[in-house]
Amino acid sequence: MRWRDHPTVEVTERIAVDPDAAWAAVTDIALPVDASPELQDVTWLDGATEPVVGARFAGRNRNEHLGEWTTTCTVTEVDPPRRWTWEVAAGDEPWSTWGFEVDPVRDGVVVRQFLRMGPGRSGLNIAIDAMPDREGRIIEVRLAEHRDAMAGTLAALKARLEG
Repeated sequence: MRWRDHPTVEVTERIAVDPDAAWAAVTDIALPVDASPELQDVTWLDGATEPVVGARFAGRNRNEHLGEWTTTCTVTEVDPPRRWTWEVAAGDEPWSTWGFEVDPVRDGVVVRQFLRMGPGRSGLNIAIDAMPDREGRIIEVRLAEHRDAMAGTLAALKARLEG
């Protein structure tokens, strides 16, 4: 696994809820805060209050291996009530692209959260640069951290929406 291949991870959860309720929940940028061991806080920027293309928000993060940092995220796609995505960037190219999808099914919805790394460089690239022979393992560990956090987010979402 190489950074240049834009590694991805996704988690899905089937939830017995109306699609509109699921959409309202996944477009709340604070949703992951309660379940994530890393994301500490999020705040809309520039007067934004909801996901619209071009809206920005800041995320404050903490990780025992990577320290503390703040990210600036820009909403890149909104297709209500189905999908929305945002990029995390500090320059011309995003470090990562994140998103949620809501797919209606007969008895509720399937919610999908996903992440694609790169193409821009992130803090993870410091470790990769220092240990290029361990690039695959470094990425694998980071993807597992993200997978666990996303699974926690979707489990909390399911519990909240199903009561």
